[in-house]
Amino acid sequence: MTSFLDNTHDLVGAVLDGVLLSPELVELSTGGGGRVVLRNDWRSDNGQVAVLSGGGAGHEPAHARFVGPGMLTGVIVGEVFASPSVGAIESAIEAVTGTAGCLLVVKNYTGDRLNFGLAAERCRAKGLKVEVVLVGDDVSLEGMQHPRGLAGTVLIHKIAGFYASKGASLASVAERARDSAQQLRTVGLALAPAQMPGQLAPKQQPALGLGIHNEPGAHHTSVTSARDAVQQVVAALKLPREEGNWIVALNDLGGCSPQEREVLAAALVAELGHSAIDLLIGPAVMMSALGMHGFSVTTLPSTPELIEALSAPVNLSAWPAGISPQQPQHRKAPESRDNPIDPDQPRDTAIEAKLSNVAKTLIDHTNDLNALDGHSGDADAGSTFAAGANALLKVLEHEQLGSGDAALLTAQLARLLERSMGGSSGILLSMLLTAASASLSAGESLPNALANGIEKVTYYGGAHQGDRTMLDALIPAVALLQQGKSLEQAAHAAHQGAEHTAQMKATAGRAAYVPEDAQKGHMDPGAKAIALIFAALVE
Repeated sequence: MTSFLDNTHDLVGAVLDGVLLSPELVELSTGGGGRVVLRNDWRSDNGQVAVLSGGGAGHEPAHARFVGPGMLTGVIVGEVFASPSVGAIESAIEAVTGTAGCLLVVKNYTGDRLNFGLAAERCRAKGLKVEVVLVGDDVSLEGMQHPRGLAGTVLIHKIAGFYASKGASLASVAERARDSAQQLRTVGLALAPAQMPGQLAPKQQPALGLGIHNEPGAHHTSVTSARDAVQQVVAALKLPREEGNWIVALNDLGGCSPQEREVLAAALVAELGHSAIDLLIGPAVMMSALGMHGFSVTTLPSTPELIEALSAPVNLSAWPAGISPQQPQHRKAPESRDNPIDPDQPRDTAIEAKLSNVAKTLIDHTNDLNALDGHSGDADAGSTFAAGANALLKVLEHEQLGSGDAALLTAQLARLLERSMGGSSGILLSMLLTAASASLSAGESLPNALANGIEKVTYYGGAHQGDRTMLDALIPAVALLQQGKSLEQAAHAAHQGAEHTAQMKATAGRAAYVPEDAQKGHMDPGAKAIALIFAALVE
């Protein structure tokens, strides 16, 4: 199965079943040949022009997801990539049209032109006021008598819907929509074609100007980057740069990731220039093509009236709010509130000697700890602890630690380890020492402060004693210190706790995902490191 749609027998019906979950929408029963979705709150006697659009399915969220106040009154949906029937279109026109009349927004494809056109003529013959606006915004193929209707159609939905909602006459709404449609320019580029459900995707090179129904593009191309793709599309748009600023829409044809969309948007704005774009709509999926891996760019000459129409808020999740793009802004971070490392802070040379011994011990055991980590991880635990140890030796060498103040020292060590040690070990030790520093500042003893730090590590880290982590050495050692036992006794307890991990099954941390047999008989490297730290403090 290559798609969740592969075994969907009635694709259009299945898609509309999802769309119609919205209580703002209702389906109009017709005689077949198309499905009609309307605004549930629409009344033909409300004095407003109705705006209808539609076409083949496969372009979602167009067209049904743009039905709502301020945009479309309703849509007529055909089968995949196929125009709806004349009868279905005619039924929709009759259902929504009052004295104000109805505007049909039609993409410039033969089937849509014929079917919507005949339905319009039939309804005119019945006395209804109906106007038709054709959208042919594709400029990738020069000399086309009937350029294709692409994502620019959605902008016309918004423009027409805006003026209709303001009570403009049918002639005025049609004129504004028609004038805008004639100025639209759209070019797309796709790395891969649309994927028809249940069919193998055709092999195809990247194409510039590929149609939204897999029609051939202007030509095949090669693409080296998002910026290169954008440059090709902008060049194909052939924008008359001297004619002022632009409204620009960036449409995902359905197969781009969110990350690709953002990269393409940044490249597009950089290519056109921030100052040349008054309104950027997207990046978003507006007019898709069954997951086609590509995008299209639509431009429209900017005017205050069009910006107002396209910026007016609508309660439709598929319509992306436009922005006036700016240069990326940066703000300087506030000064850190950490206690700075200062040579004039109180020092205790005896404590510094012990810290130096701890650092040198960890460095000497780098390979041993890496080897232990190789049984449950990526064999870098020793290197991680050594990185923190080397950073500690450096500040000791420059006499930059407030070693004579326990609260200050633990805070400084916490920041040092966070910055110098990679992985979770550095964060966990930093968390422990940060919490211990706060407790020491509040008057707690060092053993109780360390115990409070362990509580934070347990809470945020999710591990407990017995889970085969550094806590199996740390918790028994600190518990003895709380009982008033000696540092030598605590170091012995840490050593025993580390040894016991060799027979434990890991239930927390990265090692929990490693088969138990691979760890059996080997100490947890974090617990071993804690035992080494306590042993070095005793020496």
